[in-house]
Amino acid sequence: MSLKYAVLAALLEGEASGYELSKVFDVSLANFWPATPQQLYRELERLAGDGLIEARVVQQERRPNKRMFTLTEAGRADLHTFAATPPRRPTAVRDELLVKVQAMDGADPGATRELIEERLTWSRAKLDRYRRVRDRLLDGRTEDEYLGEADRIGPYLTLMAGITFEETNVAWCERALLLLKRRTAVS
Repeated sequence: MSLKYAVLAALLEGEASGYELSKVFDVSLANFWPATPQQLYRELERLAGDGLIEARVVQQERRPNKRMFTLTEAGRADLHTFAATPPRRPTAVRDELLVKVQAMDGADPGATRELIEERLTWSRAKLDRYRRVRDRLLDGRTEDEYLGEADRIGPYLTLMAGITFEETNVAWCERALLLLKRRTAVS
């Protein structure tokens, strides 16, 4: 899959500038499809050139003019077709930390512990951020109330996937650190 469909899906929320889309990616889509702002701006230009989105210029005082993007009917149709098509292949995990852990027996175990502790800190922070986003979405409602009232549930479901992913990372890091500590105590 290309960045194209992630951008089109983000525009289902409504008109947005490139800057606003980069914030949407940072908060919600980055847990499953990360992109830099430069990649987003290039993709927006391609999508506009392909007629899948429209751009309009908003005049601003004291700031550069900004371009606002919206989906066209062709973009919605393309996204609809994409959403109904099975993925080409299952998810593959590519994680440099896991390669380092796999190779740790020939390296300094203390360095490996530090890398796992760093991942644990990072995953906990990301999990906290995702939970804050969920709390903002729910806005005091139960999950059932939200899902019954929300216009779109896709962003909530993908947020839940991100939360589950980071919970799994946290649990693995904690377990790996415990096992490394036990192994050190035995040695």
